[in-house]
Amino acid sequence: MIKEACGIFGVSGHPEAARLTYFGLYALQHRGQESAGIVTWDGRGLREQRGMGLVADIFEEKHLGHQLKGQVAMGHVRYSTTGASLIRNAQPFKVTYKGVDLAVAHNGNLVNARSLRQELEETGSIFQTTMDSEVIVHLVAKYWNGGSIEEAIARACSRIQGAFSLLFLTQGKLIAVRDPWGFRPLALGRMGDAYVLASETCAFDLLEAQYLRCLDPGELVVVENGRLTSHRLLEPAEVQGSCIFELIYFARPDSLVFDHDVYAARKRMGQILASECPVEADFVMPFPDSGVYAAVGYAQASGLPFEACMIRNHYVGRTFIQPSQDLRDFSARMKLNPVKSMIRGKRIVIVEDSIVRGTTIRTRVKQLRELGAREIHMRVSCPPIRYPCFYGIDFSSKGELIAANHNVADIARYLELDSLHYLTVGGLLQTVACPGNFCLACFNGAYPVPPEDGAGKMALESGCGGCQ
Repeated sequence: MIKEACGIFGVSGHPEAARLTYFGLYALQHRGQESAGIVTWDGRGLREQRGMGLVADIFEEKHLGHQLKGQVAMGHVRYSTTGASLIRNAQPFKVTYKGVDLAVAHNGNLVNARSLRQELEETGSIFQTTMDSEVIVHLVAKYWNGGSIEEAIARACSRIQGAFSLLFLTQGKLIAVRDPWGFRPLALGRMGDAYVLASETCAFDLLEAQYLRCLDPGELVVVENGRLTSHRLLEPAEVQGSCIFELIYFARPDSLVFDHDVYAARKRMGQILASECPVEADFVMPFPDSGVYAAVGYAQASGLPFEACMIRNHYVGRTFIQPSQDLRDFSARMKLNPVKSMIRGKRIVIVEDSIVRGTTIRTRVKQLRELGAREIHMRVSCPPIRYPCFYGIDFSSKGELIAANHNVADIARYLELDSLHYLTVGGLLQTVACPGNFCLACFNGAYPVPPEDGAGKMALESGCGGCQ
């Protein structure tokens, strides 16, 4: 399973800012399940609550109703793509500099964090975490000398490279920034007199907020005292890098991302798959929830029935009592169970959204074989993932990518499939407007922003003394 990017949410100008942020993060929970946090401005300083785990497990009524006061708030759900999964790395990350509170929430990954951190440490900066996000805070502090916070953020952002959709909160100002390559989404909305910002529009739908637009690459937005101003922070990069995996996998299907309807894009991927590689079969099925919407498109385009032959147990949480080694497949069966009567003697097309390592899929295909499936064909709604991502997806080494080390025929044999077809890059690009604006580095190795040596999830962990 591919690990999600983080999710950020902010609101300015609402008396229930903390509660709205809680619900916004709840809607974005799919983007990160390791930790979550909310910071509010109470008119004098910042208040915060952070914790490890899911949103619903961290925040209680005492936090939302009493502790987190104020009409301006922002929050974060995290999956770690730089830095270990520890409470000290939970966000929003809050500091006090010269008597002024500042907090940041970051969705993305910096590719030059290691060299910037070394530079800052050599001039006296002391780091509390192993997140690349803290590098941004130190840079802002470095340039925040008598000028405005917006100027300091602009100078800091001119130094960082890679993916960054950011929210800052200080002295009642809610500030949003999107990197000049446009790697990660950041949407702007309105809820009465309040402005809201979120990684995905599904958060707006829950709150019945009006979606206004997606922030432009290189744009900085400031919301203060009910007024919104927009600034060109950095010129958009010549090569844009919107992450196409947001449409393939990350985003909720009921969201707009990069002004694209995610549900429609995934259906279209399935339809193109059906035209690229049709096969005679009895029905089409997905492994829930992966590939469901592409499977719908494949079924509609091919004329084959869509069947839900794997049933997901929605009551399995992130953790449960782990089975013994003798029951090592127990956890997988806890989540998905086949409808046995539908499998025996059938020719099946499985539609998946991606194959990263292949181990989980191999187990599930083996289970279908044991239940008597006659033929099993797999169609994948993205091209083979052959290169690591340095912009916020947790596959940062070639060694863990099955398609980086094996051709399609070898992968099909390993997975025990009768046939295997990946959506072509050309087919994938037919599902988006402005194809040249999307990053395809995980498929073709053409990185819009080349990573520095040693970039990766644990690049900042060395020298931290095994901190917990």
